[in-house]
Amino acid sequence: MVGRLLLRLFGAAVFGFAGWELSFRVEMADNWLWLALFTFCGAAFGFALIPEFTVRPLRWARRQINRLPANSFVAGTIGLLVGLFASALLAVPLSMLPGILGQVLPVAATLVLCYLSISAMMAREREFGQLIGSYITGAESAGAKAARRNGHQVILDTSAIIDGRIADISQTGFIQGALVIPRFVLDELRHIADSPDSVRRNRGRRGLEMLTKLQKESDIPVQISDFDVEGVREVDAKLVHLAKVLRCPIVTNDFNLNRVAELQGVKVLNINELANAVKPAILPGEEMRVRVIQEGREMGQGVGFLDDGTMVVVEGGRRYLNGELDIIITRVLQTAAGRMIFAHPKAG
Repeated sequence: MVGRLLLRLFGAAVFGFAGWELSFRVEMADNWLWLALFTFCGAAFGFALIPEFTVRPLRWARRQINRLPANSFVAGTIGLLVGLFASALLAVPLSMLPGILGQVLPVAATLVLCYLSISAMMAREREFGQLIGSYITGAESAGAKAARRNGHQVILDTSAIIDGRIADISQTGFIQGALVIPRFVLDELRHIADSPDSVRRNRGRRGLEMLTKLQKESDIPVQISDFDVEGVREVDAKLVHLAKVLRCPIVTNDFNLNRVAELQGVKVLNINELANAVKPAILPGEEMRVRVIQEGREMGQGVGFLDDGTMVVVEGGRRYLNGELDIIITRVLQTAAGRMIFAHPKAG
């Protein structure tokens, strides 16, 4: 508040002096009323509008810079320097042209070259980063080399980290690219780990443990992104925005985030869908052995589970509770939550 007041007073002093000078230019300084009027109008203009020319443009520039990923900002800065260097080489010969061309062309060349250089560097920022990284980084893991070569990235959300299966999936080599974990996801994990609710607290701590495991054991590079979205509080909205900026998919188990991201054109890698896809195919008529461990919802039903966690509902299986029996599959139901199998005891 004090800084803005001092800025307004400085603007009032500068523009008041400009108004005083202007009264001499228009030859009205002989009349002290006109001199006072010009000075007062200049001071009032500077006091009222100086933030519009200083504070707001700077805030807008800071917001734009904060929205840029670090690699885009670095690429744009290097492009600007290259454009300024090229324009400096051309400035001397262009300024020697006769007439107005010698005054206009150096400025025009600077603007055009800077624009083209920045655009070119930001368009090829990923390849440029790979080129620089190959000189900076010496020995690196096979996963890191693959990520740099392919230029792929995937973003992990909170549910995927807490789930923990992403650590095992990353070891298989199915994910080709770096795992990006936004800073706001880490903050959410820490907030969950500090929750007074014991269930949430345990989930948060498990997520932090999984993250440590990923960083230590995974062959795939794990990157912490400081990217944030000002004015947006929901983590899901920030994840979708970051995925659009980086043009990469989101790894999640969150059903709502899955749907929201797909509606906005963001690719989603759902771990539950992957787990269901790799389960062995089971068809009606097949026989298997299962242990009935609890009663079903309907009269006489028993419930068991396969090794992969698939629920098996056995019609008439209640009398076999806590025992094993041979069953025949009658129906397989695939739902958004997973797969359910219905069966009845094998005759005989």
